[in-house]
Amino acid sequence: MKIKLRKASIFAKIVIVALLLYAGVSLVQLNQRIGQAQTEQAALQEEVDAYVRENAELSYKIEHSEDEDIIEDIARNELGLVEPGEKIFIDVSN
Repeated sequence: MKIKLRKASIFAKIVIVALLLYAGVSLVQLNQRIGQAQTEQAALQEEVDAYVRENAELSYKIEHSEDEDIIEDIARNELGLVEPGEKIFIDVSN
């Protein structure tokens, strides 16, 4: 009877050690996946913030579309237009 009890207890210890190893490996893998997900979340949040800023700028331009300064800014910076008689100098040294 003592031999069966010892074999059973050795087998139980082996099973417990195997389960603990499996749990440890699973936790390490899960921790790595959590880190990757957090990195991806941070990158996506930066992208969302950029779109929110762009949306705010566009909303401002729409709300002030009759403002002469806004019209001039769009004409100069986005369309490349100039005032009549204005001279443009292009730096070609680069």
